[in-house]
Amino acid sequence: MRLLLFLVLPWLAARLAAQQPDPAPGFDLTEVMIPARDGVKLHTTIFVPKGAQGPLPIIFTRTPYGIAHAGNALAGYYRAFANDGYIFAFQDIRGRYTSEGQFVMLRPPRQRGDPKAIDESTDAYDTIDWLLAHVPNNNGRVGMLGISYPGWLTLMAMLDPHPALKAASPQASPADMFLGDDFHHNGAFRLSYGFEYAARMETSKQQETFEFDRYDTFQWYLDLGPLANVNTKHLHGKIPTWNDFVAHPNYDAFWQRQGAAPYLTRVTVPTLTVAGWWDQEDFYGPLKIYELLEPHDSGHVNSLVVGPWNHGGWAGPAGDKLGAIDFGSPASRYFQDSILAPWFAHFLKDRASPGNPRPSPSRRAPISGAPGTRGRRARGRPSGGCTFSPAAGSRSTPRRGQTPSIAMSPTPPTRCRTATVRSPPRIHHKAPAGRVGSSRISASWTTAPTS
Repeated sequence: MRLLLFLVLPWLAARLAAQQPDPAPGFDLTEVMIPARDGVKLHTTIFVPKGAQGPLPIIFTRTPYGIAHAGNALAGYYRAFANDGYIFAFQDIRGRYTSEGQFVMLRPPRQRGDPKAIDESTDAYDTIDWLLAHVPNNNGRVGMLGISYPGWLTLMAMLDPHPALKAASPQASPADMFLGDDFHHNGAFRLSYGFEYAARMETSKQQETFEFDRYDTFQWYLDLGPLANVNTKHLHGKIPTWNDFVAHPNYDAFWQRQGAAPYLTRVTVPTLTVAGWWDQEDFYGPLKIYELLEPHDSGHVNSLVVGPWNHGGWAGPAGDKLGAIDFGSPASRYFQDSILAPWFAHFLKDRASPGNPRPSPSRRAPISGAPGTRGRRARGRPSGGCTFSPAAGSRSTPRRGQTPSIAMSPTPPTRCRTATVRSPPRIHHKAPAGRVGSSRISASWTTAPTS
């Protein structure tokens, strides 16, 4: 027994130490367990700038991936926010890591009319309510953002938002896990992704990598045999998401209820949706979210940014390259400093967007330009030379010495000429009246007309 304790206690101590949140220089860190309406407590870390002057807004991110290292973001992706003065809150969602409750993958929105029902929207609401009441020196405004699953959690918080949620940026968020995002692309099941992600997320409250018995996992899948062997030989019915894959191979009510379409019937808060042209997981989702919200955008606060990135690539330090492709300009840094941070500052701090003035109502059309340049506006035609229609595409070949570029509205272009990506990158804005910093940074090509 003494030997067992000798072996277990160091392992437990190391495990607990690994869960301790990293500090962030210049911030005071507090860990709290925030109660949701059903009594479940959600593990949250709060970073408050040392010596902060005046009430500050709160930037809030929820994640299933653990928040032990969330403080590092304050010197990384959230650097522009940290330099500008914000309070930050990061939260393990229900059932993950040290939060209480049961985790449900992409938990569907609750049934209306049930006062005891909970979902990701109610957990976000309850957390914001607690933060406003218990975090000193906040200005009563909250902004949410996240990438991928945290982006989807941001989207869920928008369904029935707390009144203090004044701006939200769902980034690389899925919108339909059967039609186009993550688990299926155009309805085709992504076997290795679905299997490994489900095992990673549902084996325990933390992330657990499935242990293959060989290096060549492609051969492992070939040797697997019928998919029934996944449960027979490996998962043994213990992974709920895999069981859902098996039970729902077609686009039935299960998948439709998880999709965003039934719920995005109003624009509840100013929204900045972000996508990457080469996002290998969730390119369908952001465009679909923007498309679903746009008909309801009477306040002109629904915006979209699409840039030359893979999944979440805009969170990187530069963004001037994708693999061996060199774009010649730091698209990620430009997005973070000149679009994302000013957009949030406008809604959370009543600040104008520098270098990107709000157009008048008579100019409700795409804008092309960069700081220091004069953008041209033409209804339906950005200055890059593209026209838009709902059902066609076109091909253009870049001239020698040019970088391919395309600006895309929610509908594909019919004609487009290329434009050189500059430094800062050439941007194509969709910025109607009252909309700030909505942009498309792009480097891509157009396709031939399709019949």
